Amino acid sequence: MFKKNNLYISLVFLHVILGVLMFIQSKLAIPYGLAILSISFLLILKTENNHNQVLYVAAYTIGSEVILRMTGGYILYEIGKYSVIAYMIMGIYFSGFSRNSFPYWVFLLILIPGIILGSSTLNLDTSVRKAIAFNISGPICLGISALYCYQRNVTLKELDNILLCILLPIISTITFLFLYAPSVKEVVTGTDSNFSTSGGYGPNQVSTIIGLGVFILFTRVIFYSQEKWVKIINVFMLLIFTFRGLMTFSRGGMICALVMVIFLIIILFNVVKTKSKYKIIKMIGFSIITMSIIWGYSTLETGGLINKRYANEDAAGRVKASRLSGREVIIENEFNMFLENPIMGIGVGKGKENRQEESKEIVGATHNEISRMLAEHGSFGVLALLILGLTPIALYINNRQHIYLLALFTFWLLTINHAAMRLAAPAFVYALSLLHIYSIENQKIIIEEDKSNEE
Repeated sequence: MFKKNNLYISLVFLHVILGVLMFIQSKLAIPYGLAILSISFLLILKTENNHNQVLYVAAYTIGSEVILRMTGGYILYEIGKYSVIAYMIMGIYFSGFSRNSFPYWVFLLILIPGIILGSSTLNLDTSVRKAIAFNISGPICLGISALYCYQRNVTLKELDNILLCILLPIISTITFLFLYAPSVKEVVTGTDSNFSTSGGYGPNQVSTIIGLGVFILFTRVIFYSQEKWVKIINVFMLLIFTFRGLMTFSRGGMICALVMVIFLIIILFNVVKTKSKYKIIKMIGFSIITMSIIWGYSTLETGGLINKRYANEDAAGRVKASRLSGREVIIENEFNMFLENPIMGIGVGKGKENRQEESKEIVGATHNEISRMLAEHGSFGVLALLILGLTPIALYINNRQHIYLLALFTFWLLTINHAAMRLAAPAFVYALSLLHIYSIENQKIIIEEDKSNEE
């Protein structure tokens, strides 16, 4: 245990150093990004994916996606999704896939009509490749990842290690954010999403990945903090992550993290025995107290603006007309497109173009993947969403040992409603919900009581 904890702390420290180095010299992000790609491909080829290495390298890739975009360390903007797709295809080549994964073959086939329609109807002055790739890379990444993960056997310990691979580069991201804007008071002047506290990058995406990090740290506090000094470090990082996530002033990622934690607690409360339930209750009480302290500190640091942000008020305390930062206008627009084209939809990439043609205002790309799927794929989009929504729930009936399933599924569902699939994270995390967990023996909170009963 001591050696494992030493390795864990060493990895945490290494990624803090990486965050510092990329802040000092952002060009170092380029070799960092290239190293991730090259090492990942070499590892898969050398091992022939004999222990699901594709899941570990894909996890690290999605964890590093935001900081690489933030520092300009990517070769292509969508390289995160493209590389995850490549890893999963290699994994399927070496390790095959489940015969029962046909729903996701259907899902991938469903995407084709929208791609064909979009490529034939987009305006001549629109980059067809970019317009389609921007909108379809996320769903394809999800479909390919789902094919690989569907009912693939792993232990919960292995899944925790996969989640750790996501967490480590997020630690570098948090380090970068602190160095980029060490004083929150100086850069927070309103209640809109804040680019300064988000490393100069999109607050929505930064909040999303930090929220995922908050959940992963919460699981480590529960299951991997038996030694006091490790628990102190994990709790400290959890508080830091929560604070910086709040300071992005982008609510989606942090609300998502809260819902994920709630789902995990509910699941644990139902699977553990009586003695462990008392421990969970104590953990809930401790979490409420510590989060209250973080919220109080955040209130002081922002002069109360964080309270107004989550109350949907402006800096003067007036309730904002829009609760979704204007996104409901785009959602309504896309729903109307679906009603006008219910069979085939309007084609991939056509939504933004149509809004620009019909409205005097230049309206940006959608933040809601559900309304986009309906508008651009029509009835095929409805079927696709049904497959994505119902399959993990159906699997959970016979896979109750996957205690993270509902939380991971929730991350995907909530994220695509406020950040679409701009990141590879929701696609990959969704796929993790399809894994079949056949052992939970390493989860200390579950087995502690069994040991005490034997004594």
